[in-house]
Amino acid sequence: MAAKQGYGPDLRKYLNLRVDIKMNGNRHVSGVLRGYDIFMNLVLENASEHLDASKRDIGTIFIRGNTIVMWECLDKIST
Repeated sequence: MAAKQGYGPDLRKYLNLRVDIKMNGNRHVSGVLRGYDIFMNLVLENASEHLDASKRDIGTIFIRGNTIVMWECLDKIST
């Protein structure tokens, strides 16, 4: 018997929009969502890491879904 396939999150409407990600360990990054998978692993472009009052540009990054505590869209979503 084959294993059931999970559906995962549907983040298509957030692609190419700016998102803000808070991760475990008090890490905080923001960038443009370019990709995702069923495990909510994310790819961000033009990403920056926020440390206290400073901001560090880090370019393109991959974020594992199990490290994400909270996220929000920073741009207006068109439906």
